[in-house]
Amino acid sequence: MPIYEFFCEQCNTVYNFFSRTVNTEKIPFCPTCKTVPLKRQMSVFAKITPGREDPAGEDMPPLDENRMERAMSMLAGEMDGIDEEDPRQAVRLMRKLSDMTGLHLGEGMEEALRRMERGEDPEQIEQEMGALLESEEPFLPGQKAAKGTKRRTQPRVDETLYDL
Repeated sequence: MPIYEFFCEQCNTVYNFFSRTVNTEKIPFCPTCKTVPLKRQMSVFAKITPGREDPAGEDMPPLDENRMERAMSMLAGEMDGIDEEDPRQAVRLMRKLSDMTGLHLGEGMEEALRRMERGEDPEQIEQEMGALLESEEPFLPGQKAAKGTKRRTQPRVDETLYDL
């Protein structure tokens, strides 16, 4: 009996719906807004870690399943031809993947990629920026925000289990 995740853009909330059967067609309305149809999301698999129930900051933004499948197919095809000695190729692939999925990189990662595009040594960049890169959210949902504009906050996750 599956649990499906749906996202409401208006509420910026992810909702969980329980189905007694496999139901890939039904799209419920937002439990809060009541009139807004939700968007089905690709669920992130649970990761079991001893002694940690809900690690902060590990929630992924809602994903469009079709976009993610296309992006993963593209990634698999292009990884074979990448020159591991040319960091610029890895940067191009990362930017392409980001654009295809609608997930954008945090400011620290963007800075690291810009430096790699200029030809700086990736190991030196990691040494200088490693702590920053580990502390920031790696992915941001939606469109790239222009400098000085506010990004949409991470979606809230409603822990209630609704019937589908």
